[in-house]
Amino acid sequence: QVQLVESGGGWVQTGDSLRLSCAASGRTFTNLVVGWFRQAPAKEREFVGTIKENGYTRYSDSVRGRFTLSRDNAKNTVYLQMDNLKPEDTAVYYCAAPERSWPSMYDYDYKYWGQGTQVTVSS
Repeated sequence: QVQLVESGGGWVQTGDSLRLSCAASGRTFTNLVVGWFRQAPAKEREFVGTIKENGYTRYSDSVRGRFTLSRDNAKNTVYLQMDNLKPEDTAVYYCAAPERSWPSMYDYDYKYWGQGTQVTVSS
C-alpha cells in the first residue's frame, strides 16, 4: 500500500507560480514512480508529468517548459513547481503512484492516488 497526500494548492493570478507537494508513505520512496494528473470541471483527467526514482521526468506538451518535477528522497516528497500559470491550468491536481516502476502517462496505470489539491488561476 502507498499513501499519498498533496498540498500547496491555492488561488493565484495569471503568470504566478505555485509549488505542489506530494508526500508518500507505505513503500520505499526511492523505488517509487510518482505521477501528477489534473482534472478541470467537466473535463477528463489529464496527465501532467511523472518522475522516476532516478529523477527521470516526462511532461505533457501543455506544461512542458513551465512545470518542473523534483523529488526529495530524504523527505519522501515529490514537488511540482508550476511557473507562468495560466487560467487553463485551473484544476484539481492529483499525485499518483503505479504498482510497477514505469513512468506512464495513462491514469489507468496508477493504482494509488492522493485526495487532490485545488489550483485556481484567475485572469
